[in-house]
Amino acid sequence: MNTARTIRVFLAASLVTVMIQAALSPSVLQAEWYISGQFGVALPSIAGKGLSNVDINSSGFPSGTTMSDRALATSGLYGAKLGYFFPRAKWLGLQTEVFNTTPHIKQQSTTITVPSTGSATGVLSGDHLRVFTWAPLNLVLRYPNTRLQPYVAFGPGLFFATVHTTQAGFEGSQSSTKLGFNAEAGLQYYITRRVTVFGEGKYNLARFKFAENDTQFGFNATYKMFAVVVGLGYHF
Repeated sequence: MNTARTIRVFLAASLVTVMIQAALSPSVLQAEWYISGQFGVALPSIAGKGLSNVDINSSGFPSGTTMSDRALATSGLYGAKLGYFFPRAKWLGLQTEVFNTTPHIKQQSTTITVPSTGSATGVLSGDHLRVFTWAPLNLVLRYPNTRLQPYVAFGPGLFFATVHTTQAGFEGSQSSTKLGFNAEAGLQYYITRRVTVFGEGKYNLARFKFAENDTQFGFNATYKMFAVVVGLGYHF
């Protein structure tokens, strides 16, 4: 699923959710809905090197061949949130969000280990990596009734990753869509009754599986990411 189609699905699902809630519960009009824009920076070095437990998944390599962890580059992040706090439990809410980042794989010294053969180390060129994340249902917990509100949110995440390998002999593009984990913690401040600003730390975890490309190179890797995000919200 490409990024544009994913955004359309997200917006359609959000609209349907609003319509169903309004139809089933008239009191929802007294509740607190919000929509926010978010942007920030992804810092993979804080969560680890970025891609770890790398297994080479290629017919050209023996089963069990591994690669050392691959460091990812710092990247910008942008996205949006849609959420709802319950009228009778203002400390509890639900949220869906999307965000995009491009933490490209750095050029770096890499060790490949082949079972019963040994290891070889060399410098591999950097590769292009894009990760689009949709967290369809985060559970949100906040401290209400004050202008400055700490909060935490967590839930499953769908991670849509695309990598373009540039190393000679391994060139090609692959994609992987996996279910993982999304969590965040931050502070939100009400500038007015409807407008808020917020800052948060965000953590993502997923296990990608990139099938063989045209040059018969593929790999599996654990993706860990930490990001610092700020944003502006409107509550209605």
